[in-house]
Amino acid sequence: MENVVKNIPLNDLHVALGGKMVPFAGFNMPVRYSSDNEEHLCVRNGVGVFDVSHMGEFFVEGPHALELIQKVTSNDASKLVVGQAQYSCFPNETGGIVDDLIVYKFSEEKYMLVVNASNIEKDWAWVNKFNTMGAQLTNASEEYCLFAVQGPKAIEAVQSLTPVNLSEVKFYHFTVGEFAGVSDVIISGTGYTGAGGFEIYVKNADAEHIWNSIFEAGKAFEIKPIGLGARDTLRLEMGYCLYGNDISDTTSPIEAGLGWITKFTKDFTNSEALKKQKEEGVSRKLVGFIMQERGIPRGHYPIVDASGEVIGEVTSGTQSPSMSVGIGMGYVNTEFSKPGTEIFIQIRTKNLRAQVEKLPLLKG
Repeated sequence: MENVVKNIPLNDLHVALGGKMVPFAGFNMPVRYSSDNEEHLCVRNGVGVFDVSHMGEFFVEGPHALELIQKVTSNDASKLVVGQAQYSCFPNETGGIVDDLIVYKFSEEKYMLVVNASNIEKDWAWVNKFNTMGAQLTNASEEYCLFAVQGPKAIEAVQSLTPVNLSEVKFYHFTVGEFAGVSDVIISGTGYTGAGGFEIYVKNADAEHIWNSIFEAGKAFEIKPIGLGARDTLRLEMGYCLYGNDISDTTSPIEAGLGWITKFTKDFTNSEALKKQKEEGVSRKLVGFIMQERGIPRGHYPIVDASGEVIGEVTSGTQSPSMSVGIGMGYVNTEFSKPGTEIFIQIRTKNLRAQVEKLPLLKG
């Protein structure tokens, strides 16, 4: 049973739209409809929609909800106000990361955790393991569809569908309201593209109606369906980590540059060890880089110094559609992690020059 690939609720619709379906994180997902480049630029310059219904949603409720979240996540969820979301991670007990996630605060006693599709079962077991205080947990992953409407034209493309003033939904804030005639839709000012826009959580029964309404409303703005291929190049231009590539069970949040979501104002899983790491420093760091010579970096390519000595490894790489140049992320020995540092990416038999850059890689 283990290797059964699941279909997302709108699978047939994506096939009808010409989506090329591939197995990803245990689900058949549309990787592209036209070309990765075209879809990428559609989101950067206009508006596009991703069906990311494979993501997982857990609700944590009751008087002990915050206590559990504080125990299992690295960020400080006590700072959240109702209607705010927070990027965070679940540290494991050995210095790595179980998953990265977003925490949503609905009320003092109701939160939602949104986790990566490939980790739903692992994360569910993890959160339950630490629930010694009796918080009420619900795995609602199979009940919700999630559409990411992303791009600079997102607000004007879908504003006609909701009485909610979308321009007032700030980044990493959300509201629950009516959307395309459906009540109780979660409209969130989040997304993993850096292009602006929203993520819309809807019950499966309403998903097709809402998807079609978004495309009807967005017609004048040349809205398009977007696949996972462009999702990857968009997040890479921003330097956003992808679980399984840039962060994993063996990378610490401090090494991954996620110190900003690792708050030592509270105790959480393995916080003592991570605090020590922060104070004493780490031997490797995750950096972003831009190729200075023609070449496309890919995951697992060695990163070397000027003398050809291996100093790290590429975790994600691509040809940037916005910048028309090779870009990537990877771990390097700390002394090579400063922006401006020259490094070399080993692409087949050649060591090609690259430069460490401050994230995001796409400026402006």
